Formats: sequence, C-alpha cells, structure tokens
Amino acid sequence: MGNGTATADLDVALEKHRTELTGYCYRMLGSSFEAEDAVQDTLVRAWRSYDTFEGRSSLRSWLYRIATNVCLDMLTAGNKRARPMDLTDSTPLAQAALSPRPDNTWLEPMPDARVLPTVEDPAEAAVAKESVRLAFMAALQQLPPKQRAVLILREVLAWKASEVAELLDTTVASVNSALQRARATLAEREQAGGDAAVSDPLDEEQQKLLERYVKAFEGYDMTALTALLHEDAVMTMPPFDLWLTGHDDITGFMTTLGAACAGSRLLPVQVNGLPGFAQYKPDPEAGGFTPWSIQVLEISDGRLTGFHFFLDTQRWFPLFGLPLHLEAEPGKIEESA
Repeated sequence: MGNGTATADLDVALEKHRTELTGYCYRMLGSSFEAEDAVQDTLVRAWRSYDTFEGRSSLRSWLYRIATNVCLDMLTAGNKRARPMDLTDSTPLAQAALSPRPDNTWLEPMPDARVLPTVEDPAEAAVAKESVRLAFMAALQQLPPKQRAVLILREVLAWKASEVAELLDTTVASVNSALQRARATLAEREQAGGDAAVSDPLDEEQQKLLERYVKAFEGYDMTALTALLHEDAVMTMPPFDLWLTGHDDITGFMTTLGAACAGSRLLPVQVNGLPGFAQYKPDPEAGGFTPWSIQVLEISDGRLTGFHFFLDTQRWFPLFGLPLHLEAEPGKIEESA
C-alpha cells in the first residue's frame, strides 16, 4: 500500500512541472507537438530512474537536466524551424503561388495555457509571454542548440550561471561565453526585424483594434481592414512558404486566392503570448463553419504589423481545445442574405 502511495506522490510531484517544462521544450524545439513529446519522454525517464535521483539538486533542476538532454538529442538532426520570412523573400501578389513545405519546416503556434505557468508577479508573467512570441521564438531557432539552452535558462528562466554549468556539465566561463554569443546573434536579428510591441494585458486601444479587426475580417471589409494594417504589415500562411507585405498585396490576396475566407467566424485564443483567433470558414456542404486556421496577430503603434495564419484543421484546433464544427447562427444568415 505504502509503495502505491509513493508512486502516486511521485506522479503528482512530476506532473506539477509539466507546464513549465513544456514551455522550455517548446522554446528549444519550436514545435508544439515535439515539445509535448519531449516532456512526456522526460517524465517517463524521471519516473523510471527516480531510484537513482540522489537529491543533490532539486527535483526541478533534475527534470530540466533530463529535458535538456532529450531536446539536444532531438535537435541533433539539425532541423531549424522557421517562419516563411526566414526562408524566402516576400512575394509580390502578381507572383503569389501556394507552395507547401513539410510540417517540420515551420515554427508552430502554441496555446499560452500549455506553456505559461500561472505566476503572481505581473512583470514575470510579461517576460514569460515575450519569450514565446513568434519573433523571439524564430530568433531562438537560429542559435546552436547549446547556446539556445543557455540563453533560455539564463535569460528567460533566470537561472544562475553556476546552475546552468552544473546542468550542462560545463564551466561557468563556458556558460557566460555561450550567453554572450547568443545575445549578440539575437541583437543582430532584433535590429534587422524589430518586434511587435504588445501590452500585457492589452491596453484599451489594442482591445479596440482587435474588435475592429474581428468586425472587418468577419465582414470581409477590405477598406476597414486596410485602415488597421501598418503599411509594412506582413502576412504568412504556413505550411505555404509564400508571405506578403503591405496592405495592398494582403487585401489583394484575400479577395483573390483567399476569397473562400469571406464569411468566416473568429473565436479569440491566447497564443504565443499574443492575441489570436481561431478562424472557421463557411462549410457549404455540412452547413455552419469548419476549422481553417489559427491566426496570431502582432501589433505595434496602434496598427497590425503582422498576421500569421497557421493553416491546419486536424492538429491545431484539438491542441487549443476548440470545437471541430461551429453551427451557423440564425441571425447571421439573415444579415448576410
């Protein structure tokens, strides 16, 4: 009986760390599903080898050591996940073609709830959100795996250099050197690309911008949408490598190749520390609405600077706990008829 209780206690103790470990593995791997696999593998390994855990470090440090090794093993294949603008030049609308690339090419979206543990301190919560934003995640993917681990542990999770050195079986000098190189790489990318400035929580102006966006998108009103977009706004649609820049090309695409999105419904989601929406397209066969994309929005200076459509109906909606069908609202049909 005692042994069963000990097992249950260990399960509870390990499970407490799931969300923060998922956040760590997601930053390391850039993939929602690989991160969840890595955490599952970490917890299984911890469970199996718990007898060898001597308590010289905390259980949390030990789990991070296992998770780091799991991630480094997964990264030996050398795949760097990316956004479309990390791989190709912007395409003018006249040459727009939808060419998909394999799933493992792309940085994947992640629900905030799966990677951001609840913390009391608002400043700490804001840092955690910033560290899963798409621009920061894409920059992390450019770092060699060990530098990536050092930067996340030191800058995001605020570990001491000595703790990181112990976890990676290396010296403090080596950790500090890796951190300097990682910071330099990130600083270069920041100058080149800049980052969206999103308040946490969203301020009143940003809330209103989102309300106007929903109205413009659901009404497929390109004039209203143009007014919300920064002149250099970027639109991406993984798994397609195409990306568009500027409101003329974006709205032009939406009324041509993207015309089937007219009449969509949007449900708000918390994704990658940014505001987002689950987009459901009208379903002419079954009626109602069918899943189409998870949209992640970037905001700066009162305008939308980026909106990223992660197209996939089979994977993202279950990950976000979203329904796979929406019924039509009777009122909506009369309005649009």
